[in-house]
Amino acid sequence: MMSLFFILITAPFFVGIILKVKAKFAARKLPSILQPFYDVARLFKKGAIYSTTTSFIFKIAPLVYFVSVLMAALFIPIGSLKGFLSFNADFVYFAYLLAFGKFMMIIAAMDTGSSFEGMGANREALYSMLIEPAFFILIASLALFTDNNSFYGLFLNLHISTNLSYILGLAAIYVLMYIAMIENSRSPIDDAKTHLELTMVHEVMVLDNSGFDLALIHIATWIKFSIYGTLISNFIIQNEWPLALQIGSFFFVQMAFAGVVGLLESFRARNKLEKNPQWIIMLSAIAIVLFLTTLIITQKIILY
Repeated sequence: MMSLFFILITAPFFVGIILKVKAKFAARKLPSILQPFYDVARLFKKGAIYSTTTSFIFKIAPLVYFVSVLMAALFIPIGSLKGFLSFNADFVYFAYLLAFGKFMMIIAAMDTGSSFEGMGANREALYSMLIEPAFFILIASLALFTDNNSFYGLFLNLHISTNLSYILGLAAIYVLMYIAMIENSRSPIDDAKTHLELTMVHEVMVLDNSGFDLALIHIATWIKFSIYGTLISNFIIQNEWPLALQIGSFFFVQMAFAGVVGLLESFRARNKLEKNPQWIIMLSAIAIVLFLTTLIITQKIILY
């Protein structure tokens, strides 16, 4: 349960750090790291407005999305701190909890009857479908490497000590980082601040959401970022370390991850829309190379 507590603590500050880094490199006045708090607090004070063309699906989708992300966080360990829920192949349940929440947001966007929101929902569904193999191939590589098939077992037995394992770990972090950015609709796939309607993805999906519903969507996004940051931190945290050092490393990695996201969004141009599918598939290709390398390391494949 402590792991969930730490994930929820870091989640609100994640977006605040990203905004600070982007403002710094854009030579703008730095916003408060608590700015996301203020934005969400303002939304909570407002009432939700529903179109007459929408059904109950549109009304329940933000809550289902929020709850699915919160439940997914229950599976994530931090070093030697076990997740609230842990069982064999729990990563499958984790992935499809997130997928279910996104599915509800997609059909809610289509429920509005707007072709504009349907366009964004179509792109969101496509990108999620393309990134799914990269996640499962990456987890399969870790399962082979550690001979475990639960999140807690994977990271508890993940010992990165050789030069080759360092390279594999860095490649896995690279893939996981961009999976996080794609799943949270960040650059180079999407731009949260874009005003070009024809290239919008996530923003166009939530155009009709307001007030309490929109606040839940924002908070769910914070938690998703924190979840992926926690997965990345588990590649660095060693279970032999004292608990205080593990927790300190967790907070450091979360801040560093948020800083890297802000840095990438400051200096990296957004992909052309037509190039996004090829770029996402490239992450699956890297994951396949990791998987094949793991097969060789574990002697599941013997090269002559």
